[in-house]
Order: sequence, then structure tokens, then C-alpha cells
Amino acid sequence: MNIFLPILPELSIFIAAISLLVLGLFIDNIKLIINLAIAIILFAILLILFQPIQSAFNNSLVIDEFSKVIKILILIGSLASIIMYHSSREDLNINLFEFPILILLATIGMMIMVSANDLIAIFIGLELQSLTLYVLAALNRNHLASSEAGLKYFLLGALSSGLLLFGLSYIYGFTGNTNLNLISTTVTSGNIGLIIGIVFVCSGLAFKVSAVPFHMWTPDVYEGAPTPVTAFFALAPKVAAMALAVRFLIVGFGDISFDWQQIIIFLSIASMVFASFAAIAQNNIKRLMAYSSIGHVGYALIGLACGTFQGTSSLVIYLSIYLIMNIGVFSFILCMKNKGEYFENISDLSGLYKVHPYYSVVITIFMFSLAGIPPLAGFFGKFYIFIAAIESNLLLLAVVGILASVIGAFYYLRIIKVIYFDETKNSFDGFSYRSLNALINPSAFLILLFCIYPLPLINISNYAASSFF
Repeated sequence: MNIFLPILPELSIFIAAISLLVLGLFIDNIKLIINLAIAIILFAILLILFQPIQSAFNNSLVIDEFSKVIKILILIGSLASIIMYHSSREDLNINLFEFPILILLATIGMMIMVSANDLIAIFIGLELQSLTLYVLAALNRNHLASSEAGLKYFLLGALSSGLLLFGLSYIYGFTGNTNLNLISTTVTSGNIGLIIGIVFVCSGLAFKVSAVPFHMWTPDVYEGAPTPVTAFFALAPKVAAMALAVRFLIVGFGDISFDWQQIIIFLSIASMVFASFAAIAQNNIKRLMAYSSIGHVGYALIGLACGTFQGTSSLVIYLSIYLIMNIGVFSFILCMKNKGEYFENISDLSGLYKVHPYYSVVITIFMFSLAGIPPLAGFFGKFYIFIAAIESNLLLLAVVGILASVIGAFYYLRIIKVIYFDETKNSFDGFSYRSLNALINPSAFLILLFCIYPLPLINISNYAASSFF
């Protein structure tokens, strides 16, 4: 039984998910299932905090400082998504007990991805996550847009999985190993076959994080999927896929970083520039957040492109801040409701300040932070990323990132303009939900707290980066 101790958090969630699935068939009490799912996530966080550094299954899975920090971020994102679902399931007409169970199963896949130190483990974790996300995207079976979102995500996801698997097979063929530590001892710079394999794997991972040019599914799926599902897509899977890319490239191919650095630089620049311009024309706030997530992935990829301790540490800081900001924003979007009808257009926020002054200030904090306006947490997230790029002599990335931030600030500030200066159009009753306020208020507090006291998050990020350097 000792071989299962390193995967105790994942095993606990798996047993709970299967048990809840059986329970849901016999008990018509969705609230109980949601509460139990929340409890098991909190229990898993507790287990991770006290886990020792170790490996499992012949070093196929590793539990190190990096995986522990990222797993906690993933669990926080999953927890927030379940709470969002709880507050909106009846109004969105998706009163299904399967939702928290699918979230738990996706979470297991993501936790395996983060710990995966073997090509086979990488693929198993990635597919377990992807299969559940396909179902989640099409969860609202009575809504055409949701079904369309699920179909688009499934078709393009299958393509990305094929690319990824093709790349993994190339890497195995040219190295003769599946373990990343063993692969790192055999790689040589200039090996064309190996580079082709890395390109295909990076393409598959770029789809998972919706980096340009593999972003095409993102706006449609974000808009079509139910908002709690959209929030989940924006939170945990992106953090997990980015963490997987870090481990895969730095552990397996850190010695030939120049060969893959060019790929990451291209994905980063393309994502930042495209998102900055494409988001300007958006009127639907969920589509806007889709392009926003594409842009933020571009900034996060700068930390990966550095391939250094500073770059990895700044990436963890950025992912943490990104997670908190998006929890707040998507909770706010779910509050845009009046008499059971949800609003998603930016124009629906017109004159919000006159009827909901407190929440107008809160969404201003989120938007300013997303735009990277000082002194909020989003500014420092980008600041650490750009500093890491400059120290790694990636001046082009830093310059493009700063210019993209300036352009991207326009579409965030446009929302602020609509809220404060346009005539009042709607009032929302969703702000009365205590569960959503339990997400919005702490998120805003943490964004402000980081301006005053950033040291804990910096120390945690340095702790995570110490796994590789």
C-alpha cells in the first residue's frame, strides 16, 4: 500500500468522485453532492500541504515543491468553479449532480499532469482532463450554443491530442526513453527528429492553454458554454497545462533550451499581439475574457521562454495572480442577473455605478489588475515576468509585452467607462448571492493585499521554482 501514498490526494478525489456518482443515482440531493465535493477538495489541499517530497511508480510521477504549489492552485480553481455552479445551476437550467463529479475527475487529470515525469503519464493525465472538459462544454444539452461549443472543443481537442501523441512518439523514438530524467541525459542539440517531436508536443500543449495560433476554439467555447464551465476553463486547465509545459521542457530538454526557446517566443508574441487587437471589437464579456485569457497566456509564456529560476518563479507568481483575478471576474459575470435572466454584453453594465457602487469599485479593481495598471497585483505579475525576460536577454519579448499591455488596456478601460459614464441600463439581483460574494470579496482583497505585502507569494513561487534549479 505504500506505493499509493504519494498519490493519496488524487486517490482520495477519485474514490470520492466514484462514490458521489453512485450516491447521485440514489439520492436526489444536488446540494449535498456539491457540499461533499467541496469538502473533498479542501481535504485534498490539506493532504498536499503535508506531503513529503517523493516520487512514485518508478519516478513516473514526482511530488516536489513545484507540483505541490501548482496542485493547490488547481484545487482552488476547481473549488471556485463548483461554488459558482452552486449559485447559478437553477437559473442556468443545468441542475445536474454530474457537474461537481466531472470537475473532480478533471482535477485528478490535471494533478497527474502537474506531477507527470514520464511521457505516458503526461498523456494519461492530459486525456483524463480533456475527456471531462468535452462533456462539461456541452453540459447544457437544451442550449444550442453549448452543444456547438462542446462539438468544436471535442473536434479540435482530438486534433491537438493527435499532435501531442505524435510528438511524444517521436521523442521516444529518438531517445529510447519515456522518463523525462532519462531523456535529459540523452538529448543533443541539433537533433532534427527530436526538435520535430518537441514542436508537435508544444503545438498540442499550446492548444490546451489556447495560445495563438491554436486559440481558435477559445472565444466560441467561452461564449457558448455555461458560465461556471467557462470559468473552470479559464482557471484550472490553463494553470495545469502551463505547469506541464514547464516540467516537460525544463526537466526533459533544459540542456537544449535554445532549440525550443524559439517556439515559445513565437507563441508568446503571437498570443500577446493577437489578443490585444482582437479583443477590442468584442461586445460579449465572456468572449472578451476569452481573448483576455489568450493574451495572459502570452505573458505567462515569457516566464517559460526564459528557462531560468527567475523566469519559473515569475511564472508561478503570474499564474497565481491570474487565477485570483479570473475567479473574481467570472463570479462578477454570474452576478449579472435579473429575475432569472443572465446578461453577458458589456453594454448591460451601463451606469452600474449608480445602482451598485460597491461592486462597480470591485470590478474596477479586477479590470485595472487585468490591464496591469499599478499598483495592483496584475501590474506586479507582469513586472516580474518582464524583469525575468530582461535578465535572460529576451528584450524583444519584454518590449512586445509592454506594448501589448498598453494596447490591451483599452478594452479593460472601456468596461470601466461604460460602468461609470453611461446611462443606467440594468440593475442586477445576483449580487445578493452569498456564495458569489464569498469569491468576489476575497479575490479583490488578495489583489489589493499583494500591493502591500507581496512577500508570501514571492516566497511560495521561489519555493516552487527550486524544484528545477
